[in-house]
Amino acid sequence: MGYRLSKIYTRTGDKGETGLGDGRRVPKDHPRVEAIGEVDSLNSQLGLLLAGLDEHKLDEVSNVLAPCQHRLFDLGGELAMPSYQALNQAEVERLEAAIDVWNEELGPLKNFILPSGSALVAQAHVCRSLARSAERRCQQLNALEPLEGVGLAYINRLSDLLFVAARIIGRRQGVAEVLWQPAEKPKG
Repeated sequence: MGYRLSKIYTRTGDKGETGLGDGRRVPKDHPRVEAIGEVDSLNSQLGLLLAGLDEHKLDEVSNVLAPCQHRLFDLGGELAMPSYQALNQAEVERLEAAIDVWNEELGPLKNFILPSGSALVAQAHVCRSLARSAERRCQQLNALEPLEGVGLAYINRLSDLLFVAARIIGRRQGVAEVLWQPAEKPKG
């Protein structure tokens, strides 16, 4: 990709439209732009999580999640340029392999857990919930303009990975999982 931004503002979006990589101009609230925005939000929050993992020397988790930032950028490219394909099945399988390794160590959940315990655990859950939101936006777009490739599978698997990563982070930090406490049933 030889195109690089040399000027940050162009004024071409001042009237509520933006350009896609294929030359089309669409409203900024178009489902494609919404999907790109959700993927970008996830990528930004993942960057925050990775910074925290680096500060806490959790290289094992960081090494698995760091490539995901690049793949999310690839997914954003696919969304911005509908004929462009960057993601492949091997990336989905890489996420599945990491999930399997960590799940083997963690064992099954016996109760619902809350996105809590430490700042890093909570941040991993923020990323997980943003991955689900990005997935929903991509599915909405897919209903209007079918998406090619493995992007939908990738974002789905990434949300699963982030859930398991949150649990692994807690384990590595020695933080107990915060179990959901259901409300007491009303008497009467």
